[in-house]
Amino acid sequence: MPTILVAAIVLIVILSVVLRTFGVNQEYERAVLFRLGRLGTTKGPGWYWLIPFVDRVVKVDIRTVTVQLETQETITRDGVAVRVNAVLWYRAVDPARVVTSVEKYQAAVVQAAETGMRDAIGQSDLDQMLKDRIGINKRLMDLLSAAAGRWGIEIDAVELKDVDIPEQMQRAIAREAEAIREKRSRIIKAEGENEAAQKLAEAATMIGSAPGALELRRLQTLTEIGVEHNSTIIAMLPVELLHAAQKIAGLPLAASD
Repeated sequence: MPTILVAAIVLIVILSVVLRTFGVNQEYERAVLFRLGRLGTTKGPGWYWLIPFVDRVVKVDIRTVTVQLETQETITRDGVAVRVNAVLWYRAVDPARVVTSVEKYQAAVVQAAETGMRDAIGQSDLDQMLKDRIGINKRLMDLLSAAAGRWGIEIDAVELKDVDIPEQMQRAIAREAEAIREKRSRIIKAEGENEAAQKLAEAATMIGSAPGALELRRLQTLTEIGVEHNSTIIAMLPVELLHAAQKIAGLPLAASD
């Protein structure tokens, strides 16, 4: 019986040593090797050899991580209090630096992103933040990349998601937008009236240059009025025709003429 027990213990020890002689990484994992506490090579996907009780590995996931940042309350450059949140995408590109340069790199990246978001908003006016989110995202990306790059982290993207502003400021923005639309409407109306006046002036010049054009236009207008309103129209003869008739009949012209 003691012999069987000893054999079992020896077998367990041998199995534990054998299991410590190699490791296995998934395709999306990298293993940072430490040999007697000193940084060694980074092991890729698949299996690799280890020296039992001498080597130690720390595995790092190199897949892209998506994090929704908590809502931050900050003040814009023009003194408006806003509440914003954002979405962050990042991944580890240098596993050795990730392990040796920062403790709990996931928390460090999130803290840096939230701090950078407050800084980016503080450097922007409210109008700029509402109209140019791409520019703010780029500024935030630059701030965050500078910090995360030292830790072996690459920032894939960071984008503002929601922007909440005070209700009073929302009403002010709505009034401003309404005033801008009213201004645009009046400008368009004035431009139309100006263009119509120019066309009328050109038409008057053309009609004035032709002796019978004005009379033809008057007759056309009378015809249109009669068709639309179905009424009896009393029209005076043109002065030119009266003068011609008086000359033919040999009658003297009126004194007012």
